[in-house]
Amino acid sequence: MAVFCFEGFGMTLALEASMRERGRFSRILSQAFTGITLMYILFGFFGYMAYGDQTREIVTLNLPHDWSSIAVQLGLCLGLIFTFPIMVHPVHEIVEGKLKSSWFQKLPCISNDSNSTTRLGNLAIYISRAILVVTLAILASFVPGFAVFASLVGSTVCALISFVLPASFHLILLGSSLNLWNRALDFFILSCGLIFAVYGTYNAVVGV
Repeated sequence: MAVFCFEGFGMTLALEASMRERGRFSRILSQAFTGITLMYILFGFFGYMAYGDQTREIVTLNLPHDWSSIAVQLGLCLGLIFTFPIMVHPVHEIVEGKLKSSWFQKLPCISNDSNSTTRLGNLAIYISRAILVVTLAILASFVPGFAVFASLVGSTVCALISFVLPASFHLILLGSSLNLWNRALDFFILSCGLIFAVYGTYNAVVGV
């Protein structure tokens, strides 16, 4: 479940590409990663200190049914509403690239002399984004045992994207120029990702 919280790591390349000063990205990424990790650790620690073994997979289910609990749940819902479309931005880029190179060419969406998009093209892009977000939201609402599903996704996809693949790519692309410390750090991150994946997948499957 904790690894699932790093699902936004797939936004890394898109964020770097949109930065005005890309040279600062490594420092900003390190600060954000450290801060978010610390926040997750404290959130889980205080939640367990408050409810002990009775802590639910989604800690808001432990909260009393009063106005404060409703306010927290509304805040989480608003957070999901505003962040979920951003999380699927890399998917949008891939889908829209395919549409522009194939289906959009059959419509007066893209001008012939450049890659500029007309008003009809923008409307088609917005519709495709809305369809993707709504479809994923509907699929998520029909998932039974969402906590188990989130644990399984975190143990497989999120562990792969956030830990295994970045460390593997870094070793493959820059392995010959890395010093001993950098290689050890990459192997440590890679090992942690594999351990998260195996242990989390086992727990999720056994807990079904």
